[in-house]
Amino acid sequence: MATVVVQRPKLKWHERWFISTFARGMAITFGHAVRTFRSIVGGRTEVTMQYPEEKWDSQLPEHYRGAPALVTDEHGRERCVSCQLCEFICPPRAITIVPEEIPSNDPWAKVEKRPRQFTIDMIRCIYCGMCEEVCPEQAIFLRKDYAITGETRAEMVHDKTKLYQIGGVRTGLVNKWNELK
Repeated sequence: MATVVVQRPKLKWHERWFISTFARGMAITFGHAVRTFRSIVGGRTEVTMQYPEEKWDSQLPEHYRGAPALVTDEHGRERCVSCQLCEFICPPRAITIVPEEIPSNDPWAKVEKRPRQFTIDMIRCIYCGMCEEVCPEQAIFLRKDYAITGETRAEMVHDKTKLYQIGGVRTGLVNKWNELK
C-alpha cells in the first residue's frame, strides 16, 4: 500500500501569530457595538429582552412545537382512548400509559378503555411532535410554552391530572364520543 504524504501549507507570519484571525474577531465585535450604540441613540433603549417580565409569546412562529399536554372535549370528558400509539412512537420513551377498561355500566363503555395513568417525563421529551401527529383522537397537543421548570426531577414528570390542567379544552368532533361509531 502506498503512503500518501500531505504537505502542510506554508503560513504567512500574521497567520502563524493569529493576527488576522484576531483582527476579524475584533471587527465583528466592533460592528455589534456600533449597531447597539445606534439603536440606543436612535431611541430604542431596550437592547436585550428582560426574560421573566418579557416573553416571546407574541413572536413565536406558527410552527413552534412546545410541551405536550392532554386536552378534554367541551363537555369535560377525556379524549384519550389509551391506544398507546403516542407511547410507541415516542423516540426517547418519555410517555408512559397504563390503560384500564371502562366499566360496562358506563354509558360510554363502547370505547373500551381509557388511561388510568398517563405520564410524560418532560426531561426526556425532545418536543418532536410525533405524539401529536399519531394521536387518532387529537387528545394530545403541543402547547406554545417554552418555560417548563421544576426544582426536582419528580416535578418534571407530569401526570394525567397536570397534563389535563395545562392542556385545557379543545372543541370539535371526537370519534370516541361519536354515537354513530
